[in-house]
Order: sequence, then structure tokens, then C-alpha cells
Amino acid sequence: MEEDRTTFETLEAAFIEGRLSRRELLRRSALIGASAAAAHLLGSLGLARPAHAQGTPKKGGTLVIAKESELDILDPHSAGGWVTWRVSKQMHEGLIDEDLTQANVPYPKLIPKLATSWDISKDSLTYTFKLRKGVKFHDGTNFDAAAVKYNIDRCAAKDAPQFYARANAYTTWIWQFLKEVKTPDEGTVQIVLREPYGDFLRQLVQGGGGAAVFISPAALKKYGNEGIAEHPTGTGPFRFVERVRGEKVVTERNPNYWGTPPYLDRIIDRPMPEPAARMTALQAGEVDMIYVPHPDGIAELKQKGFVLQQGPAPHVWYFAFNLRDKNYQDVRVRRAINMAIDREGMAKQLLKGTAVAARGLQAPCCPSYDPNFKDYPYDPAQAKKLLAEAGFPNGFETVWQTSVDGSGQLIPVPMAEWIQRDLAKIGIRMKLRTYEWITYIGYWIKGMDDASNKVGGQQMSWGMTSDYWLDIVTNSSHIAPPGGAGQNGGYYSGADAMLNAARGEMDEGKRAALYRKINQKLKEDAPAVPIINDLAPLMLSSKVKGFVHAPEEWYDMTTVWLA
Repeated sequence: MEEDRTTFETLEAAFIEGRLSRRELLRRSALIGASAAAAHLLGSLGLARPAHAQGTPKKGGTLVIAKESELDILDPHSAGGWVTWRVSKQMHEGLIDEDLTQANVPYPKLIPKLATSWDISKDSLTYTFKLRKGVKFHDGTNFDAAAVKYNIDRCAAKDAPQFYARANAYTTWIWQFLKEVKTPDEGTVQIVLREPYGDFLRQLVQGGGGAAVFISPAALKKYGNEGIAEHPTGTGPFRFVERVRGEKVVTERNPNYWGTPPYLDRIIDRPMPEPAARMTALQAGEVDMIYVPHPDGIAELKQKGFVLQQGPAPHVWYFAFNLRDKNYQDVRVRRAINMAIDREGMAKQLLKGTAVAARGLQAPCCPSYDPNFKDYPYDPAQAKKLLAEAGFPNGFETVWQTSVDGSGQLIPVPMAEWIQRDLAKIGIRMKLRTYEWITYIGYWIKGMDDASNKVGGQQMSWGMTSDYWLDIVTNSSHIAPPGGAGQNGGYYSGADAMLNAARGEMDEGKRAALYRKINQKLKEDAPAVPIINDLAPLMLSSKVKGFVHAPEEWYDMTTVWLA
């Protein structure tokens, strides 16, 4: 019996980390007589029954969601963070999308949205999209090829009257190789690139740092580039009602939606940065769903009948090193830090199974992710030896920074303090600076060697279902301004040639193989220390039905209904 339990725990870990499908978990569990335990696990993850098996959906009602931080502006081209995109996505749509109705897949499948089909030219430079007919923006104006061009020019054409520098900064990796946008007729758009960009289609469906979605040109002209954030006007299944900063964002069902209408009448998103406040509100019935429950309170909430949903997501919680800081220029120091941190312990003891130890810098839920990749082992003795070899037998003092809350940040201060204690054991005396999320993003984007805020390490939680994410955070073309947009805040450039080659590979299988080699190169060079992969935990009231925890950091709210 004890052997069976150990075997099942191995299967459970493989399932949670994305190495085993739901069907395979049940099959193997049955072979060892652990099917009841498997069913219990699937139930605890909210995956025991598909959405359509939760009863007959009912139309109507208001879903109240507690978010982990205040939202950024509601301009989808110019806002950062998943916490904001989870709301903006319900109001705005792009040419294509991800299928977020499937939970048990390695990564989401690309599907048509405002385009019904697309074609790529033989030279891999021209993408031709056929547009869906009869689509209206929330203000009643038509969606057509001219609207697509107007939006893309806003983000990418510096000579266009509607060009917005902030939108350009946030969408830079989507449109960085754009040559021109052609509109042969009102139902056809051709996007022409200067060079092959293998992950272009997957970049079109990313959000959380600027998105390739469409705003009503009439609304943009009426409210302006700054004002549109207070009047978001897309084509999505939900439309904007009001925002009270620090209190709520209200959206309602779009009565003229072109697609399958949502069941809910309204969604109210409420910012609640304190995990305890979110959990108290859930228990009191003030909210129906919360993001990032505190790990210490999950077991009690489950006992009271609330439902935990979590699963693999494209998320890496990591610290990047400042390679301009003399303390971090020797690779042995960076490798030592990777070996000094007990990531498994953090995932199990501090985060209590709501995360797993990271396996390299590449995010899960993208084509190149390898769940069997071996990262540095936890080995403080070897770490101390490497530090001494690098000329730091007594360690050194340093400053690292993180936020106190925010999108995908989990419990960042306790996590950073865990790292602080681990580093102290090998002689590195790390002082920690913390900031509120929006303030922190402002510092993060400037890079670590910014004169106003020099630090040796800075934390971020991020990832994409696009392999190109590795390029964004490690290619020198993305270093801090003025050289780039700031996502590579540590100034690493050692994998540029490999990244550039992978970017131009159009075959997905070959491209994924190249990115797996890059992930190995990043392990060797250690420009960062990947800590954990979040499982994106949420707690739901038992009356919330139809919610699908897809392998992404945002969700399809059209399937959700209230019992």
C-alpha cells in the first residue's frame, strides 16, 4: 500500500507539472488501484468533470472576482500585467485566438477569431487574413480591414496621425518586423513582414504586455490615445460599463456579440491586493472567485466547500542578474546562486503545492517546454565552493528588488525572504527593496543599472505560450532603454545568435528544438535564476460553474455560469 502511495505521488507530480495527461493519470492510477485517489486529485484541481458536465448552464447573474492587485489602464495596446489583460481580453478581440475551453492540453491551440482563415506566403513574409463579416464594435461601428490597419498603425507606424508611443513600447515584439499592412478589400488584410518571424501567429494571441487586438477607430478618434483607457471599445463578448479606481471594473454581456453570447449578465472585477482580504471576502459571499489564494488558507477553504482550480500555466517566477554589476560578471557566482536556493522546498513548504520548482527559464505550456529538463540541483556546499573559486570566499553584499503584490506575483515578499535566507547560508548578504506593483513595473522596465535605482537582481513573473518569450527576456535587442524596451533588464547577450536563428525558423518542430537548445545555453550562462512555475491557483464558490482552467494566464469567461 505504501508503495502504491509513493507511485501515485510520482504520477500526481507528473500530472501537475504537465508531463502527464488527465486520461493517462487515470489509466496508470487504475493499474495500481489508486483510481479513487486520482479522482480526488482531479477534483481538487477542478478538473474532475469538464465544464459541460456540470449541469445545464443558466443565463444571468453577476460574477464578482477579487484580483490580486489594482488594474493598469484599460487600453489593451498600452497596459502591462495579466491581472489587467484578464479583464481587457473579455472586451477586445484579435484576428486569431487560443482555444481556452480545453484544460488538459500541453499548450492552447490557435483558432480563428475576427479572421475566419489565414494563409502564409511561400517566402514566409505575407500573412493574408480573411475577416469575419457582420462584426460590430461596442459603439455600433463596423469592424473591417480599415479598422485592422488603423489599430496596427497606432502601434507601429510612427508617421501615422494616430501613432501612440506607449502602445508601440508595449507591442514592440509583435510588430517589430512589420513592413506594411495592405487592405485589398474591406474583408481582407495582408500583413507583410521584413523577415521571417516563426512565432508571429502565437505572438498575435499573447496579452499582458500589449496585445494585437482591435479598438473602435471611431472611439479612438473621439477619446484620443490617452482617453480611450477610460472608454474601452472592442468587439468582445463583454462591454465596458464603469471603472472606479481602487474599487471595481464592471463589464456586461454584449447584446450584439457576433459569436456565442456569454451566460453571465455582468462581471465585477475588484482589486484586493491582500490575500487575507480576498479569502475573507470569498467566505463572506462578497465575491465568487479569487485569484492567488494564500497557500496557508487553501486547505481550510476546500474544507468549507470552496473549489480550488489550478494547473500548468506559462509562468516563470525568476530573478535576473545585473551583468554590469561586478559581483555577477563571473558565471560561477551566478551558478552558485542557482545552486544555493531550495526551490523544491519553497514550492512544497512555503507555497504548499500551488507551484512547482522551475525547470529552466523557458515557461511551461509552449511548444519547446521540456518538463524533463534538469536544472541546477540544490547544493549549498558546491555553491559555496564556486563562490570561493570566483574570488568571493566570504560572499558579498547586494541589493535585489521585487514587488509586494501584482500580476502573477504570488506572495513575492515571503518568497524573496526565503531566497534571502538561502543566500545568507553561502555568505551573500542580500538586502531587499520592495514596491507596490505599478511602481515596481516602472523601475523594472528601466533596467537594473539605471542611475536612480542600481540593483544586483530584480524579480519578475512572466512567460508566454510562445517560445519567443525566451528572446524577449534574454536577447540584447530587448535590453533596457535606450537600446531596447527593457524586458532584458540584466543586459545579457550571450545567446543572441541562437535566438536570432530560432526566430526565423518557420517549422514549429524545428523551432521548438532550437529553443530547447537555447534553454540549455541559458542554464550554462545563468543570466537569471528561475525559481518556480506557478500553477495559477484560483478559489471559486461552489455556485460558479463552467470555468475552464486552460494552460494560460487568462481565461474564456463566456463558458462561466452561476448555479
